[in-house]
Amino acid sequence: MNVPLFPLNSIVLPRGRIPLQLFEPRYIDMLTRCLKEDRGFVVVLLRDGNETASTAAFYDIGTYVRITDFQQLENGLLGITVEGVAKVSVVRSWQQEDGLNIGDVEVLLDEADSKVPGRFSELPSVLRALSQHPVIRDLEMEVDYEDARHVGWRLTELLPLDKQEKQRLVELQDPLERLSRLQELLEALEEG
Repeated sequence: MNVPLFPLNSIVLPRGRIPLQLFEPRYIDMLTRCLKEDRGFVVVLLRDGNETASTAAFYDIGTYVRITDFQQLENGLLGITVEGVAKVSVVRSWQQEDGLNIGDVEVLLDEADSKVPGRFSELPSVLRALSQHPVIRDLEMEVDYEDARHVGWRLTELLPLDKQEKQRLVELQDPLERLSRLQELLEALEEG
């Protein structure tokens, strides 16, 4: 699958949502094409550099997203909301003349369906608390607090972790391994 790549300093995972503001011509053109062709693009985490740089180094595991909403914002920029569909691996990437990154991607296997084990019972509670923030509530995400994948994906998106740690969590394919790592990280955050 050949798709546009959108390098960000944020992540989104399957069934997660993230609001974006578009102002660069390359991304406005990308949005127009995606809407016209009824297709999405891939959000990848920046390895280094910033989101508006003409060239970007990014990780090769990201998430294919679809546009769920768009509107003109009060600041004059175009606002969109995207929802994660599937994790993908960028096999090859290149940059078009307009600066838009394009990649050949392969969809990764779905993670195993698993309930949140009792030893991780604190994690859904933390997620429930984070989900009460008005910005998160406005995204209207449906979260299954008993599904280990959902809980791990949303906590990976929402917790204040450094981006290398977030990327390690994104790359895990075992939801229970992700929950275990998130529990360790939460304990470290609590200890200060």
